[in-house]
Amino acid sequence: MKPVKKVVILAAGLGTRFLPMTKAIPKAMLPILDKPVIQYLVEEALDSGINEIIIVTGYGKRAIEEHFDHSYELEHELRSRNKLDLLEDMEKIEKRARFVYVRQEDARGDGHALLCARDVIGDEPFAVLFGDDIIDTETPALRQLLALYEKTGNPILCTEKVPEHRVSDYGIIGIKTQNGAEIEVASLVEKPAAKNAPSNYGIVGKYICTPAVLEALTRSESSHPDGEIRLIDGLLSLIEEGQAIHAWEVTGRRFDTGNQWGLLEANVAFALKNPEMKEKLLKMINEEN
Repeated sequence: MKPVKKVVILAAGLGTRFLPMTKAIPKAMLPILDKPVIQYLVEEALDSGINEIIIVTGYGKRAIEEHFDHSYELEHELRSRNKLDLLEDMEKIEKRARFVYVRQEDARGDGHALLCARDVIGDEPFAVLFGDDIIDTETPALRQLLALYEKTGNPILCTEKVPEHRVSDYGIIGIKTQNGAEIEVASLVEKPAAKNAPSNYGIVGKYICTPAVLEALTRSESSHPDGEIRLIDGLLSLIEEGQAIHAWEVTGRRFDTGNQWGLLEANVAFALKNPEMKEKLLKMINEEN
């Protein structure tokens, strides 16, 4: 069983829920306090032991590349002003990560985005992180998935229990067997009505994929009205072919930063973890009330 050495971060989405902001700024660059969302994902990968980062971008996403690139002028200014703590924070990622950028020219789904990166991924297992899912947890969510992959060698999905009224917003897992947080997947259903759902375990945008997933995506035909090729199509094909797929019920607090409320919630939650910000934030809320 080959180890997972690469992570693919999907950041090509148009971010229409955040217009007009995302007309010029990539959605992945929207901030949670002083860091863009995508930096939390890169740090999650690094803290999980993966330093080869493949980012799938699209038109107008150049700010992502510039964010992770060297900024010689800024580094010089920080040194000259003796702001070495800020410089150290900037250099942490630059020194640890290796970045490759792949362009998805047409918005044809997350499965298509992965196929755009196929030549860079190669014939080896890889992780996938969607740009909207941030999980605040002591053990990085990706590290939790990797532990199960290292045990099974099979594709791994990240999952969490979702309330009944939200079931229709998620891809839902059908359960074959379950042992604590470890689930063997029997089926996958895209956004079912709650009464038709096989469980209340929703899929979160974090995966471990084997080369077989990419192979299945090349054979998959879209089952969606918009014609997009999605990762779930490839996983469904593998299940139909008898391939074992597992899921892990992640620990930690998840934020869906792909919508305005989720991004606001993440900013408030992270601010409350900072004692100085917490005091100011609670004071402001009390004054408003």
